[in-house]
Amino acid sequence: MSDSADELPDADTVPIRDESIRLGQFLKLANLIESGAEAKEVVADGLVEVNGEVETRRGRQLRDGDVVELGGVAVRVASA
Repeated sequence: MSDSADELPDADTVPIRDESIRLGQFLKLANLIESGAEAKEVVADGLVEVNGEVETRRGRQLRDGDVVELGGVAVRVASA
């Protein structure tokens, strides 16, 4: 099975202002979590996937087309 972000066509899209955004910031922007503290917790616990793989770095840089998943909800990063 490929881990291509293109395999998740049902993911909602959330636009970002800049070329990239940190994972913790994006989780809040996409309304997947409510606070930075919650972002730290869910990422550290291995509950967040980026492009189909578990991501444990809250500072991971996301770019256009990346797909973030938490709790069965997938959201695609889109450059504005």
